[in-house]
Amino acid sequence: MDSVIDVRRAHERYRGGEPAVGIETRHAFSFGPHYDPDNLRFGAVIACNEEHLAPGAGFDEHPHRHTEIVTWVVEGELTHRDSTGRETVVRPGDVQRLSAASGVRHVERNDGDVPLVFLQMWLTPTEPDGDPSYEVVRGLADSAPYALPEAGATLHVRRLTAGGRTAVPDAAYVYAHVVRGEVALDGETLGPGDAARITDAKDLAATAVSPTAELLLWEMRGTRRT
Repeated sequence: MDSVIDVRRAHERYRGGEPAVGIETRHAFSFGPHYDPDNLRFGAVIACNEEHLAPGAGFDEHPHRHTEIVTWVVEGELTHRDSTGRETVVRPGDVQRLSAASGVRHVERNDGDVPLVFLQMWLTPTEPDGDPSYEVVRGLADSAPYALPEAGATLHVRRLTAGGRTAVPDAAYVYAHVVRGEVALDGETLGPGDAARITDAKDLAATAVSPTAELLLWEMRGTRRT
């Protein structure tokens, strides 16, 4: 069975947020007023939002339920507060996970004096309800997998130099997002903000074609095509 690769470019994302108050959002999937019945999810991933917050800007307290929320900071620092009383500063290289479970409320702000850019990825849990949980892994090492068993998924972070190659996990679904630089994948060159949705991934590799590149790969279980 051949792999199927669906490339989605950064400029194709839905634009959202509130630019007047310093919030600009670029949605990869159907989100809020940008309803697209043909772009609701891929595997377990239901959102991949690229958030740009000016200094002092942020999202006031808001609720989540039945969602696994994983955040990756690209530049700047993200201040997170939630209804369990936690307050955390998340920096580039850290992985933040919030399991909303039966319900949690949180605040996300740029309390720094420089612009903040982060990716926030939402995945559906395999089981609903339960108790909310939270984790930050500081300075996730290159190639160190971050398992998210609640969603049947694993995140791989790859930092490459020019000509460096990384295997794409063999999996029913792989969601690949280029954070910075450029990578070649199956004859396509992907730049910052570009993504590839890969079904039945097998024997694939990505190669950096810029001096440096950073790539996020979500490996997800599921039923392969027959």
